[in-house]
Amino acid sequence: MTDSIASLQRASRGSALWPFLLLVLVVVLGLCSLNVGASRMNLLNVLTADPDDRVSKILFASRLPRTLALILAGAALAVAGAILQMMARNRLVDTSTTGPMAAAALGMLALAIVLPNGLPLWARFLTVSAFAAGGIVLFLGVLQRMPLRSALIVPLVGLVIAGVIHAGSGLIAHHFDLSQSLRAWNSGDFSAVLRGRYELLWIAAGLTVAAMLLADRFTVIGMGRDFATNIGVNYALLMAIGVALVSMIVGSVVVTAGVIPFIGLVAPNLVRLLAGDNLRRAVPMVALLGAALLLAADLLGRLLIHPYEVPSSNLLSIAGCAVFLAVLLHGRAKWS
Repeated sequence: MTDSIASLQRASRGSALWPFLLLVLVVVLGLCSLNVGASRMNLLNVLTADPDDRVSKILFASRLPRTLALILAGAALAVAGAILQMMARNRLVDTSTTGPMAAAALGMLALAIVLPNGLPLWARFLTVSAFAAGGIVLFLGVLQRMPLRSALIVPLVGLVIAGVIHAGSGLIAHHFDLSQSLRAWNSGDFSAVLRGRYELLWIAAGLTVAAMLLADRFTVIGMGRDFATNIGVNYALLMAIGVALVSMIVGSVVVTAGVIPFIGLVAPNLVRLLAGDNLRRAVPMVALLGAALLLAADLLGRLLIHPYEVPSSNLLSIAGCAVFLAVLLHGRAKWS
């Protein structure tokens, strides 16, 4: 009995320590992000610089907006991935491998064809979010028509749907001479993020907070429709809320920076090793880890061939594939 109490106390201390460590990691990476770039700058000089000084302009017009965008986008995509995994009841799915990201890029392409002169930012965001929602509904609809499915079939279905949407987008883009634009949207990075071009991500931050408040409910739907209905949860309504949250997060990120892959796969699976499947307890850690991963990928991309940049999406694709294979191999006995 004493040993059990001691182990619970150690687990409680560990669960409180990890969020603090992740927060420190995000702060350290954020400070590094503010100091890295093509132009040399020392943050200490900002304390004595004139507001119109070159250093202050670089910081407040470029470096700070970019760092905030990385934190907001990384946290939001990680939480969106965790929600989608609960909705699909599978930890191998992600917004970039099941259709929402590919559908959002298709939405950007459709806007460029139909309205080449552009739309207001809010209208572009809503349109792209609607396309992303269509990708989620398509994925979940296909899953519902597969009553006998293994854990491996779910991500494969998602990959097929995402591949079909991506291929269709490529054909349409080639026909309208927009292939280069489509490649830019599919190769997400934050090099063009400046003050006035990232504020849409604050919507994603608000949606992330909403997801945290609904974390208990999403944990319940992860146990299945019958279980959720038996304990009085409106399964259909909560699924609709989940689709709306995930699609708007994806829409805000794609409109701002393009497609950012695998954050929603890597962060929830790493946190699950520490906090288990309780989304309420894990979601703050998922958000912090997602922010840290995107900050780290962006920093590495800026440093590899400095002063030029490697898109953070390329580095995340490599890391995401490694984690996907690791999770797949770790559960091979259960899925065989």
